[in-house]
Formats: sequence, structure tokens, C-alpha cells
Amino acid sequence: MKVYQRGDTYIAPKGSFFDGNVYIPGSFIVPAETHIWGRLDVDGCLELGPLSTVGDDVTCGSGVIGPGVRIKGTLSSAGTLTISDGAVINGVNARGDIILRPGADVGEVRSEATIYVYGKIVSTKLTGKNVKVMGN
Repeated sequence: MKVYQRGDTYIAPKGSFFDGNVYIPGSFIVPAETHIWGRLDVDGCLELGPLSTVGDDVTCGSGVIGPGVRIKGTLSSAGTLTISDGAVINGVNARGDIILRPGADVGEVRSEATIYVYGKIVSTKLTGKNVKVMGN
């Protein structure tokens, strides 16, 4: 599948399918309903659109994971992460802050900074310097 480049940002066409591993040397904007059947490695910021899927692990510099996204492996970030409503991820690791939105199902979550939980989520374990729960 063709990926468009603008500076150091790469953009996938809506509804794309990637059959295998994907490496992006900059930031990556992934529109809604894009499917990657292997690993996803992004050096910069990852914006993973709603209802997208990744079949293996994801690594990124920082990231925003859209609502309804499914990541079958572990999500690892060198910076901060925001995980939107209804995302399903096997596990999350980050050096920066992690924001978990309502309805997220995230397995084990580890952060070297603060984990912010907004509303009800599903997780086996939350480990961070601070864990702040807001709302119900």
C-alpha cells in the first residue's frame, strides 16, 4: 500500500491494509479503519485512527490511539500516550504519561511517569510513579 510523505510525516490512505511489518522513520498518521497485520514501528508521533487494527506489537516516540482500536501485541512509547475510548490493547509501556479514556481495555500498564485514568477501564495492573483516577 502506498504511504504519502509530507516532510517527516507519513500518511496512509483511508481503509489501507498492510500485510506485514511497517517501519516509519518519522511521524505516522493512520486514518480510520486501517489494518496492519504485522508489527508497527514509528520513530515519531503515531496517530492511530478509529477502528484500526495492528496484529502485533507497536513502538512509537509518542502516540494517540483512537477509539475502538485493537492492538494484539504490546504498545510501547518513548514519550506520552493517550488511549481513547474503547481501545483494546494487550499491554502498554511508556516512559512518559499515559492517559486512559473510558472503556479502554489495556491489560498491564507500566509508566515511568503518571497514569491518568478517566472513567471506567479494564486493566490487570497499573504501575507508575503516580496513578490518578478522575471521574467514575
